[in-house]
Amino acid sequence: MSKILVVEDNTPLATSMKGWLSKHYEVMLATNGQQAIAELTSHAYDLVLLDLGLPDMSGQEVCNQVRLKGISTPILVLTAVTQVSTKVNMLDMGADDYLLKPFYVSELHARIRALLRRSDATSKTGVLRVGDLTMDVNSRSVERAGQTIELRRKEFDILEYLMRNSGTVVSRAMIISNNWDDGADRWNNTVDVHIKYIRDKIDRPFSKKLIKTAYGVGYMIDTKS
Repeated sequence: MSKILVVEDNTPLATSMKGWLSKHYEVMLATNGQQAIAELTSHAYDLVLLDLGLPDMSGQEVCNQVRLKGISTPILVLTAVTQVSTKVNMLDMGADDYLLKPFYVSELHARIRALLRRSDATSKTGVLRVGDLTMDVNSRSVERAGQTIELRRKEFDILEYLMRNSGTVVSRAMIISNNWDDGADRWNNTVDVHIKYIRDKIDRPFSKKLIKTAYGVGYMIDTKS
């Protein structure tokens, strides 16, 4: 089930939106910009619904900060502002689409489905890059600084998940959920052992280390490395 973050300070509207969307998606709420940025930094989401008029900062600033952190989660802006310049600024700062308030629920669902389809199609094709680390998802090949790196299947899958969420801390539970079937063996340090193997191959031979540990939480690929 796709996970959506709704960033809206109008409590009745936010509650209504959660009610509309929860039938199809896992929905979390944030009521201000700082909370939204914290959520997107510490958890992986499939889509953000972002209001422009937040109490602590503008939606434009939230969008800008999120993109500067290397978080590529699709952002759908919800706004009552009709000026073309505002729409252009939002798209220039990294928003993927916008929807004018008031809107029909059916149109909101359609925009969400379109962005999720687009994101899913992009995520399943092409090449992922973080710094000098390159992954070709189709050929399941990995290179760093031009050197070919051989990974086992599970190592590749975990690294792919980290790279798709680059700049965001992902917990051990999230890694397990996305890389092991429900019936798989999940002994306590299985993630830590696999991360060690991946580090031995993509980090240890190089001066800059890409995989960072968030102690007590999980791991992340550091986009600033």
